[in-house]
Amino acid sequence: MTTLHGKGLRLLLAGTALALVSAACGGSSSGGTSGGGEEVSGSVKVSGSSTVEPISAANAEKFSSINPEVQMSVDGPGTGDGFELFCDGETDVSDASRPIDPEEEIPACEKNGIEYIELKVGIDGITVLTSHDNDQIECLSFQDLYALLGPESEGFSEWSQANDLGTKVGGSGDYPDAPLEITAPGEESGTYDSFAELVLEDIAVEQGISEDGPFVRSDYQASADDNVIIQGIAENVTSLGWVGFAYYEQNTETVKALPIEESEGDGCVEPTFESIAAGEYPIARDLYIYVNAAKVGSNPALEAYIDFYLSDDGLATVSEVGYVDLPEESIEESRTVWESKETGTRAE
Repeated sequence: MTTLHGKGLRLLLAGTALALVSAACGGSSSGGTSGGGEEVSGSVKVSGSSTVEPISAANAEKFSSINPEVQMSVDGPGTGDGFELFCDGETDVSDASRPIDPEEEIPACEKNGIEYIELKVGIDGITVLTSHDNDQIECLSFQDLYALLGPESEGFSEWSQANDLGTKVGGSGDYPDAPLEITAPGEESGTYDSFAELVLEDIAVEQGISEDGPFVRSDYQASADDNVIIQGIAENVTSLGWVGFAYYEQNTETVKALPIEESEGDGCVEPTFESIAAGEYPIARDLYIYVNAAKVGSNPALEAYIDFYLSDDGLATVSEVGYVDLPEESIEESRTVWESKETGTRAE
């Protein structure tokens, strides 16, 4: 029995159904297990990143088709909220669109005696969006994004209000005289954290903003639900926001991905499976699951679920729901870590 909350079930692609049939027949090839061995029972609770949720939810569906006696629960309140539950011992697996935070989350887990196994499962390209009908913006640099979304842009309600700041930080400074309607992830989201770190933080520090932030303006429509973000962007012609790549892939008829360049003159790069996989798209990040190490030994259902997750059938889910597959060396690293049950973080 599988309980899916929020977006996980809605984001399953048609291809997932085909993979389900393959999984039910025990069709794994090299590396990992298919989950098709001895049937297990019990329960597994997964929470955390709304970005990773579709992968874990689809794998829960596949796994449940083979192991119907396992009760699966998957939801996606956000990476930060997920780690809070995980470090309190309330969940078995924490989905994360960024590494565990060394200043707050690692100490919280240590305080409660929670040891974790960190497993990289896929790659995402954070996608900057506007309405499908917006023909006034063709490309944005990191500097442009800072002028529009950084802490110094607080209060800007028109794109053109950012012109002076954009010029100052090295952006184009040539933004349209149009309403700036921002809908984006909130502070509980790992996608919020990653966007701030990858795009805005260095520019903010160069501008004299404290290294402690905040690095994102606070006056916008924030949501933990990626579908609400998509809706907000689609409904406003000159909107702006960002989500994980899979959510864009599911909504290409209503929202438009803006090509991004790291600095003016670097060249604009569209987010695609190919550009993200090749490391060309500048706002790419790894996706993770964190497994409670102590619960693995006492819960055969949890161990079997992660075995399946890292099998060929399970990892195929990454691209099925719209993200980018790990390179082979990273897949083998995750499988080696899982086989040895190595605890702790290796993320830089």
